[in-house]
Amino acid sequence: MPRTRTLTDASGEVPPLTDAALRALQPAGKLPAALQRKLGVRGPQRTPTKERITIRLSHDVVEQFRATGDGWQTRIDKALQEWLSARGHSAT
Repeated sequence: MPRTRTLTDASGEVPPLTDAALRALQPAGKLPAALQRKLGVRGPQRTPTKERITIRLSHDVVEQFRATGDGWQTRIDKALQEWLSARGHSAT
């Protein structure tokens, strides 16, 4: 593995870029596929359909939902909607 130079000088400071260093910069190139997928997951939301809140839940409930993977907050929302529906309340 080639050794790379550090970005700091002996005093721990990052020196300013020189004109020569700026000319030597290269474009980063194509992003890795994993990062491209992550960036392309979702566009801007047109009309907010949910409200951001802070809620305290027991640790075991949060861990169980997180263990189900991405989208766990949406599944909590669905569980609460089902709870309301079972009691005759409209969730929307």
